Amino acid sequence: MLFRRAVATIRCGRLFATQAEMIQPAPAPPGYSSAAAGAAWTRQAPPFVWHPELSIPWPVTHRFAMWKFDDLRRELIDAGLVTSETELFAPRDEANSSVLDAAIRRAHDASYVEAIEGDSLEVSLWRRIGFVARPDHALLMRRTRLEIAGTLRARDLALKHGLACQLGGGTHHAHKTYGSGYTIYNDLAVTALDECARSATARVLIVDLDVHQGDGTAQILQGHDRCYTWSVHCSVNFPFGFSEKHAPHLGKDRSSLDTALERGSGDAEMLDAISVNLPAILDSFEPTLVLYDAGADAHEVDGLGHLELTDAGMLARDTAVLRECASRSIPVATVIGGGYDRDRRRLARRHATIFHAARAVWRQFYMAR
Repeated sequence: MLFRRAVATIRCGRLFATQAEMIQPAPAPPGYSSAAAGAAWTRQAPPFVWHPELSIPWPVTHRFAMWKFDDLRRELIDAGLVTSETELFAPRDEANSSVLDAAIRRAHDASYVEAIEGDSLEVSLWRRIGFVARPDHALLMRRTRLEIAGTLRARDLALKHGLACQLGGGTHHAHKTYGSGYTIYNDLAVTALDECARSATARVLIVDLDVHQGDGTAQILQGHDRCYTWSVHCSVNFPFGFSEKHAPHLGKDRSSLDTALERGSGDAEMLDAISVNLPAILDSFEPTLVLYDAGADAHEVDGLGHLELTDAGMLARDTAVLRECASRSIPVATVIGGGYDRDRRRLARRHATIFHAARAVWRQFYMAR
């Protein structure tokens, strides 16, 4: 059960937390308008994409930290990466856009999209996602679509400026016909297929360094010769299992290249995986766009990780990926991926790592353009 029995109520066959047990997102900043978002961008850092509705009211006891997107926005301001929300760009399309719907349906089966949008999905499939107990279906779906639109906007900005980062995204467990692991739609697959649909010469590389294999991305993009998926993950973890007998087991969904790290691997093993594999992938596949899932759950204190990357190792990881791409003039759009910690500030700081790395690489390679 996702919520404490003492504070739960049954309504329409679902389990809900009481209002007192909900974390309420901060209201949109005074005067904030998505239409004017990004107007104050100073070019001191790459474009960052955010929307206030990425965080919605959510049960405090839920494992998925729905509040982290707004926490990250505040962390970026506190850390001086941006001065205010007016520097942040908004998602590409409105959440109810037909253009966005078409992009989603390239990656996901129409019957699945219709069932989940219409709130008629079977309970067993909601359980697989992890959102059986969802306080407001309409709000959840709107923020889900905004997250997809945010990655599409980051893609657009990366192609224009060389590098862009979304304060969300990385929903890599969602498969073509079902969601999984707290993910409903797969923003990485949606964006990759959308890019290939609009450009006959597009070649999209997905670099997924979240601690969990990008199984949904692998399944959706399998057989697409202009998409390449590389996943570096813990071998003993979801979606494979938690027994050592599985290592380095892979499930039925195979990426173009899967690099499984043993449980307890740390900075050296991750950086070695990058240095051995990424240059070769970039030089052989020759992508026109890289989508980078900078999952924070590879950190040593993450609640679901089982790898041992330090703060310094996380920064070195992200910097290495971005520099390899920037040195070849390959545009990169980043997403934040997974991260699990009951300490909200600590989690926000870990997710901010990719933004610190992006600013440093931006200033080295792009700012003078």
